Amino acid sequence: MAVAALLALCVALGACGSTAPAPTTSAQPVEITWGACDRTAPSAGFQCATMEVPLDYAKPAGPTVGIALVRLRAAGPGAKIGSLVFNFGGPGGSGVDTLLDAASAFRTLNGRYDLVSFDPRGVERSDGVHCLDPKPFEAFLAAEPSLDVPTQTRLLTEFAQACQRHSSAILPYVGTLNAARDMETLRIRLGDPKLNYLGFSYGTHLGALYATLYPGQTGRMVLDSALDPSVGLLEQSRTQAVGFQQAYQNYLADCARQDCPFNGNTAVLGLLAALKRKPLNVQGRLVTDDIARSAIAEALYSELTWPLLTQAIADGIAGDGAGLLNLSDSYSGRRPDGSYNTLQSSLVAILCADTTNRPTVEEAVDLAKEMTKKWPIFGPDVASAGGCSVWPAPGEDTNRHIDASGSGPILVVGVTHDPATPYEWAPKLTEQLGTGVLLTLKGEGHGAYGQNTCIDSLVNGYLLDGKVPDDGTVCP
Repeated sequence: MAVAALLALCVALGACGSTAPAPTTSAQPVEITWGACDRTAPSAGFQCATMEVPLDYAKPAGPTVGIALVRLRAAGPGAKIGSLVFNFGGPGGSGVDTLLDAASAFRTLNGRYDLVSFDPRGVERSDGVHCLDPKPFEAFLAAEPSLDVPTQTRLLTEFAQACQRHSSAILPYVGTLNAARDMETLRIRLGDPKLNYLGFSYGTHLGALYATLYPGQTGRMVLDSALDPSVGLLEQSRTQAVGFQQAYQNYLADCARQDCPFNGNTAVLGLLAALKRKPLNVQGRLVTDDIARSAIAEALYSELTWPLLTQAIADGIAGDGAGLLNLSDSYSGRRPDGSYNTLQSSLVAILCADTTNRPTVEEAVDLAKEMTKKWPIFGPDVASAGGCSVWPAPGEDTNRHIDASGSGPILVVGVTHDPATPYEWAPKLTEQLGTGVLLTLKGEGHGAYGQNTCIDSLVNGYLLDGKVPDDGTVCP
């Protein structure tokens, strides 16, 4: 299965310390103690560990946070290069779980690299941000976003207050700046002279910031499905809504070519209207129009999940909401036992920690109303961009300024019809880096590596042999 589909199914400065990177010499060369992983048998080859790092890098002798790690040793043949560190996106996605699930997609790279991933601070095993218990969280997901300002303000405020109650100690320290410092500590403790890195989606922001802070320690770096860190929250939400709308239209066209079992957009909008009036009940859980819209967004991350969306919509029209609920559960990080991972909570915490640009709920709802008139499925989500205005922890902007001058070439990959990180952000990040080399995939979905042989060949050639593609190369 393509990496994109695996990811879709498995997606005040004083408070945070100095804006300067923690000096390389400040990290103690403590050897990582690897052991068995809780999810796999030892025979699978995975090793897990916890790396202690300062909660606040301005106070290196103060409290620490444990960063959960996973490793799969290089399998050969060929001379070992070192470690290849991954971040699979989110922000808020578990790098440990994703590598455990998706390592086979990187078999070629694993021949000469130890594959290493981690849960960034505030994510899952690394003191993950916890907010609402499962039942209240389900109610929140079923109701948010709302285009009524008082209702949306209440929903976002109650969520933020719950995060503060349960995770106040970690909230000021979960931003990308500290995560990049953690990666430098990881590089040192792995014993690698430079950081070799493959980042997807939000992972491109993390990688770009690392290269900005530590250009001399940046090795071979690939940033797949690029984010533009300079964009504010409203503009980011607007651009993503347009991207998902384009992907949705491409999906409907493909569905029509394959004898679609429902009448295109008209039927989908009819289903959403019906769910708004009367949600479907699936074993005591309600499938609202908000749940259905998140299900549609989830399936648009990869062409491989389009058939699941077709069946889910057809079933929903027939009165069965189970397929829509399953897709929405994947989007929200619901586990089979009814609990939730920290994805959605960590995502908000990291986004808010990463910016002082905090539009009000009213500003976000006004933009959402404007966009909903044209794009009724994806326009409402823009209202969520007001969430940081009620967030209890401060943000900072250091991470939004990218300049990797002094690093080697950094390969930036963009997909022309990517819904989540629209293609226009790839050339923008390439330019900001100063050392970026742009590689383009003409195609659908979020994430290029693993879904196109041309992309795979060029990325593998760069990571394994140091062959840098020509800037502007396009893979059909």
